[in-house]
Amino acid sequence: MADVLNPDICVIGAGSGGYDVAAAAAALGVPVVLVEPGPIDASLLGCGLPLGALVAAARRARAVREADAFGVIAKEAEVDFQRVHEHVQSVIAAVTPNVTKERLIGLGVRVIEAAACFKDQTTVVAGPATEITARRFVIATGSSPALPPIPGLATTPHLTADTIFDLRACPRHLIVIGAGSTGLALGQAFRRLGAMVTVLDASEVLSREDPECTRIVLDQFVEEGIAVRGGVAIARVEAAPSQVRVVLGGDGAETVEGSHLLVACGRRANLGGLGLDAAGIRHEPHGIVVDAALRTANKRVYAIGSVTGAPAAPHAAAYHAGLVIRNALFRSRGRVDNDTVPRLTLTDPELAHVGLTEAQARLRGHAIRVLRWPYRENDRAQAERAVRGHAKVLTGRTGRILGATIVGAGAGELIVPWSLAVGQGLRIQACAGMLVPYPTLAEVGKRAASTYLTAGLTSSWVRRIMGLLRRLG
Repeated sequence: MADVLNPDICVIGAGSGGYDVAAAAAALGVPVVLVEPGPIDASLLGCGLPLGALVAAARRARAVREADAFGVIAKEAEVDFQRVHEHVQSVIAAVTPNVTKERLIGLGVRVIEAAACFKDQTTVVAGPATEITARRFVIATGSSPALPPIPGLATTPHLTADTIFDLRACPRHLIVIGAGSTGLALGQAFRRLGAMVTVLDASEVLSREDPECTRIVLDQFVEEGIAVRGGVAIARVEAAPSQVRVVLGGDGAETVEGSHLLVACGRRANLGGLGLDAAGIRHEPHGIVVDAALRTANKRVYAIGSVTGAPAAPHAAAYHAGLVIRNALFRSRGRVDNDTVPRLTLTDPELAHVGLTEAQARLRGHAIRVLRWPYRENDRAQAERAVRGHAKVLTGRTGRILGATIVGAGAGELIVPWSLAVGQGLRIQACAGMLVPYPTLAEVGKRAASTYLTAGLTSSWVRRIMGLLRRLG
């Protein structure tokens, strides 16, 4: 006889969003059941954490090579890739205690280690012996790397963003298919750690980002000897003795040969085995269809994170989790606003963005002003010899901040106040007036904001008023 549970909330999947929903609901005293078939650990957070650890190691190697510019004489960086691998794994291990089954149980969550499948619109079967009838269900099963339809790829040895961190030796020549955020960050990291790197993509490089800012990143790639080619047709891939071969173009006239192949161009929502049709939940190839409140076609069921086709990022899933908690438990009417979710490309220079890009703002009919300030005019950037990049801020007619892009050192940290500004609908005057310590890179954003006011101060009527005030003493 099946064990029947009747919690307020049943969470299916323990990725970052699902974990957050379960923990928050339990902290509020709500009965919660979480169903997850696999181990609950930091691996459920996706590739962002190991990628950050690998990038940190690669930047140290680069810093050694550039030390001479600071008057520090250092030998050429010698990379022990086995120890780099150990560093990445140690970072994952350090974070794992924060994402465990035991921690959830301690918070009051009932954890069932089994696969979940909807029996009907109100019931989920978890494993062979448990049925769950909850007031609300939350699907947070995430996504997995997807293989593009390239002939020969399925039978050719390849890595994904989930498996590349298992490497214990640096590739001789890494070919990356996918010139998005993850592919570029991994490509640059492996280049700095000693590999030759070629990045290929059928689409534009960093197609979601501002082309003006993307160009700054790609100029750095050229300097480092990384070949990046966008808009290329990949005819097929094939295995060869001790290497892989990527054939380009319809006629196969050009080939790229490497020691390892990384596929980093897309993800697939984890929908298999969930019984969505039995629950009346509409789904499409990109994922589960949800409304602006993250509810599915079955109003008892919410879906969050990348299972909906959203970006596979813990902070985006956490944003969804917060909305679901407010909507499901407090009868709030919170709605997703994707413009307020920041994103970061962990290249060097970093590329961070929140809000609208210039192209999006013009497409939506906004009368915009574009404000810029270069890193080279920042004292801290000069001291650090990190002068490549700039801040670019968009405002509307009344000064409301529509979006911001920062490309340069520390861009991921510097985008934070702009994320607040976009989310809260602030005007540019608020950022122009903020106090920042000296010398810091944060002055780059403040100076960009200040140019909005500077233009007004040079107008003829302002000068006439100032002249009048001088005459009045």
